[in-house]
Amino acid sequence: MVKVNTFPVISTTDLFLRVAALAAEFATRAAVHDRNASFPFENFTALQQAQLLNLTIPQEFGGQGVGYATVCRVIETIAGGDAATALVLTMHYLQHANAGRTRRWPDDIYQRLCKESVEGIALINAARVEPELGTPARGGLPATTAEYTANGWLLNGHKIYTTGSPILRYFVVWARTTEIEPRVGNFLVPRNLPGVCIEETWDHLGMRATGSHDLILENVLIPVENALDIRPLSAWSSADPLQLAGNSLWLSALYQGVAKAARDWLVGYLNERSPTNLGASLATLPRFQTAIGEMEALLYASDRLIYGLANDIDAANYDSNVVLQAQTVKYITTNNAIRAVEIGLQLIGNPGLSRHNPLERHYRDVLCSRIHTPQNDAICLSLGKRALGQ
Repeated sequence: MVKVNTFPVISTTDLFLRVAALAAEFATRAAVHDRNASFPFENFTALQQAQLLNLTIPQEFGGQGVGYATVCRVIETIAGGDAATALVLTMHYLQHANAGRTRRWPDDIYQRLCKESVEGIALINAARVEPELGTPARGGLPATTAEYTANGWLLNGHKIYTTGSPILRYFVVWARTTEIEPRVGNFLVPRNLPGVCIEETWDHLGMRATGSHDLILENVLIPVENALDIRPLSAWSSADPLQLAGNSLWLSALYQGVAKAARDWLVGYLNERSPTNLGASLATLPRFQTAIGEMEALLYASDRLIYGLANDIDAANYDSNVVLQAQTVKYITTNNAIRAVEIGLQLIGNPGLSRHNPLERHYRDVLCSRIHTPQNDAICLSLGKRALGQ
């Protein structure tokens, strides 16, 4: 067993205080990173120093081992300060949470990754999407190949939308073997190996500071044991339900955080803005009060959905429908988040679209909720088929 330098378990109160302080700090530079599409390295230094990179690592391996609801709250709060940082953090949390729960990765590798993440900045994320294949969630074999050799696995391929690529220490690459009957699965690729190249292609409407660039693999040789989990394609048909549920819930929390940040800014703006012809702040007008009330209703409903299901999972009070339930939460809450920010934009007009104010950045960021797997059409198709008994 790999020896890990353990740290005291953080109390929930202390944890949330640390997170709130960091989110406020991140907010002071979020606009600059967004405008320049620069990666917020300093945010992850701060997260590591606050022992917040290890929340989904089990306590036996030096982490905090917190539950789903706590992770939701952390992600939501960080997203209120800087959504791009929150997205990279979410992906890191997901990798460790899934690996720790299923324990399908080789023990030595998993424990070493835990040790590195507890003791330093050792972020990890999946590299799955490809230019030709698109998202693997829609089916199909990856074009990225892993060839077995006497010296290890030789990987070649091209991945896109690799969130966090400027800082990741490891990529979990989805690839197929070159065997007569190909197997498919995850291969652990350290970033410092020969043949690993990051092409800085990310130039997006929102989430501009996530560094979601292309990953190019050219004859990258990894040890045999770095084949984390490879199986026949048919064996991947039934994914781990809590992995899928966590993905949907934590992304829901992220965009809830963005929408709440938009609401908070708008409330401050309306209380401060006092046109001379009115003689009072805009916050005193019924039209503005009604609009803010509509935002509040949307955000309240989303809170109940996100944290209700997260608490159920933490209490092991869920059934076989938990995946579709979590996906339904994502569908409703991300649409609520988009609608809430749109209400703010419609309410104040030009100031809301000015880069001098954060509302337009929150709007661009919240729109990105639509592109995360599973997308709205896939969720509604599953719901419709179940309702129709198909």
